[in-house]
Amino acid sequence: MRGLGAAPASLLRRYRISSGSLTDEDALISLRSCVHLLEASAVRTGCADFGLRLAQTQDIGVLGALGIVLQNAPTVRKACEYAARHLFVHSPDIVMDIHDDSSLVKGAVELSLEIRLPRLPTQRQTIDLCLGDMHQNVRLLAGAHYQLRAVALPHTPIAPISVYERFFGAPVYTEQPRAALHVSRETLSADLHGANQDLRRITEDYLARHFRIPGESVAARVRLALRRTLGTPQGNKTDVAALLAMHPRTLQRHLSVEGTTFDSIREEVRKEAALRYLRETKVPISQLADLLGFSEQSAMSRSCRRWFGVPPSALRAGDRIEELLS
Repeated sequence: MRGLGAAPASLLRRYRISSGSLTDEDALISLRSCVHLLEASAVRTGCADFGLRLAQTQDIGVLGALGIVLQNAPTVRKACEYAARHLFVHSPDIVMDIHDDSSLVKGAVELSLEIRLPRLPTQRQTIDLCLGDMHQNVRLLAGAHYQLRAVALPHTPIAPISVYERFFGAPVYTEQPRAALHVSRETLSADLHGANQDLRRITEDYLARHFRIPGESVAARVRLALRRTLGTPQGNKTDVAALLAMHPRTLQRHLSVEGTTFDSIREEVRKEAALRYLRETKVPISQLADLLGFSEQSAMSRSCRRWFGVPPSALRAGDRIEELLS
């Protein structure tokens, strides 16, 4: 902020972030507040690529003890797998995953990132920051073996695509189902030279003693499956149950114990996706019904009125944005 000629103090106060927490490595702050702060900072400074610029100031050291483990893994794949399992140490709502078959590039591997927050706020800058950090960290680990084939953004960026392509050095595709880096298989199979197994074991032991891996509820697994199958023929209870290796009745019984239902989770996932598509992309409204798994556009419009009190066109135009973010 200061480097761009803007004072950050007022925005920190607006989103209830103590300035002292910025220099305290053990301080905990709200991810939602961070997401709002980054978006507001981009607006205040007029810097459309704020998240990417912030990523340029960071390195793997921001991961603390987890970064030490990653740098001492035997291979890049092992480092990525460990990051995916233990990223919750920094935030349980930022999720990394490894998909062995890229959805964009034949023969590539997809490293995806997802922010799981209810009432999903605009997150362009946060996604850009997370992807930028992941790009730089994997490049550091892989060294000369790093081959980035493509970058996927789940939104329509405000900054020109050329800015992203210069930063990543690869083709960038917008309005994709999820944020991801698509790298070569050789990248993940690369050995990490100079890795210290003893140091890795010591750090792994520290993380295991101080941070318990949270058990994931069935509802969370259903939510993730629906996010990946929304708008496809597989986005129904029977197919989602099959993905989770359960009988549909068993699935519903688990959800009932957790105080929810399949239909209510699907409604929530659709609502979050609709808000993101309408506010952060330029996907035509006429196409959104299919992307969200509605049988027709009128059904989507009725749902938008029920969720947000306005039709899709009004939401895209910016009506009631502040109220929805509160």
